[in-house]
Amino acid sequence: MTTTTFHGIIPPIVTPLHTDGTVNYDDLTRLVEHLIASGVHGIFAMGSTGQVAYLTDADRVAIVKSIRKTAAGRVPVIAGAMDLTAVRVAEAARALLDAGADAIVTTAPLYAINDESEVADHFRYVRAAIDAPLFAYDIPVRVHRKLSPAFLVGLGKEGVLAGIKDSSGDDVSFRRLIAMNEAAGRPLALFTGHEVVVDAMAMIGADGAVPGLANVDAAAYARLWNAAKAGDMKTAIAEQEYLNRLFEIVFVAKGRSGDAAGVGAFKEAMAAIGLLSSSTMSFPLKPLEAATVEQIRAIVKSVGLGQ
Repeated sequence: MTTTTFHGIIPPIVTPLHTDGTVNYDDLTRLVEHLIASGVHGIFAMGSTGQVAYLTDADRVAIVKSIRKTAAGRVPVIAGAMDLTAVRVAEAARALLDAGADAIVTTAPLYAINDESEVADHFRYVRAAIDAPLFAYDIPVRVHRKLSPAFLVGLGKEGVLAGIKDSSGDDVSFRRLIAMNEAAGRPLALFTGHEVVVDAMAMIGADGAVPGLANVDAAAYARLWNAAKAGDMKTAIAEQEYLNRLFEIVFVAKGRSGDAAGVGAFKEAMAAIGLLSSSTMSFPLKPLEAATVEQIRAIVKSVGLGQ
């Protein structure tokens, strides 16, 4: 596949779980079918929203294999190979590709403390070890390093990186990345992971978005993206404003971890509209409090979703 294959709305799919914490493959199959029917342009498995850090290697491979089987080539499947250092990432990536992934996403090294040249070699090593496009996942809140636009475009020009998933929250940096990438001949496919500015990013040249909220309403994101690409920014902005009202669900939980508040809100909303049979999160994340769940459901109802 080429970088041009990867575009549009690619949800970072949640990992449905039974109440005992095991993966619910029946729900996963139904969710993949629902996302494709909603008009998404790909599926990103094993990202932060998929709670990749909490899953075993065997579960990660089995989940990607299940998603690939259900997707059946209708949309590309991108898989996150998140691990400590390049050797371990490469091993995980090969297993995910064998399971059916079309491309790999990985971060800068975890736990290991490396300088920029070492981080560049990290990505070079992983790319040399796989026969598939490699995307960099820029998420400093988890790896404590911001990947600069010049760094990323440089690796794109080398042929190391095919694209970027930007979850830094730094929209100034992403705007600079778009400009530098354009000046370099667009070696990278650029995706924002920022749910609330997809309309703006589409307008200024992003290739797509990887919004966790698309698990809750993928069709709205697909409508937004398609409208923006058709030049209908009035419709795109209206869809974004609706989605921003829905995104308020992630701010309801107070005093909880980022993983519990965010993924928990998505799962509770999905359960409320019948997309999941259980909102269970990975251990040791505890369920959201009843009052929080009630507020999340009220927001979902207030925007007219599922009615």
